[in-house]
Amino acid sequence: MIAIGRRRPFEVTGRFVLVCFVGFFVVVAVMNAIMIRFAVTTFGGVETESSYKAGLAFKAEVASSVAQQALGWNVDVRIDPRGQGSVMNIAVRDAAGTPVPGLVIDVNLAHPADRRKDVAVTATEQSAGSYRAMTPPALGRRTVSLELSQNGERVFRSIDRIVLP
Repeated sequence: MIAIGRRRPFEVTGRFVLVCFVGFFVVVAVMNAIMIRFAVTTFGGVETESSYKAGLAFKAEVASSVAQQALGWNVDVRIDPRGQGSVMNIAVRDAAGTPVPGLVIDVNLAHPADRRKDVAVTATEQSAGSYRAMTPPALGRRTVSLELSQNGERVFRSIDRIVLP
């Protein structure tokens, strides 16, 4: 008598084990390839190119900060976002309130996670102590770094976080 509709019991064969074993490692390899691609094409995680060199420069940065405080300068930055970028108006006054002319001001709008989206410009002097920089569109959170130089030497540095609409 032949039983109709009755199946054979499932057997684990050598071929089935081999297919499962190879399939598992194929899935792992594909996922590793996807994760490696995301890791390489997104934020690299490097904030400082060389922490050793940054450590050596730390004493110089501290001395520069003390000298900057001794100047007593007041640097006022006003950012006016526009459709095609932003206008940064920078007013620099010394401790007595007198405008400080003849500075070179480098402005950097750094993206918090992607260096490829950083924007760097140099401000031009409009009048004594008044400078202007035009930046291309840079929306969202940014770290604004201002470096004021006089006679080739940095005399003032300011770093602030902002949100551009």
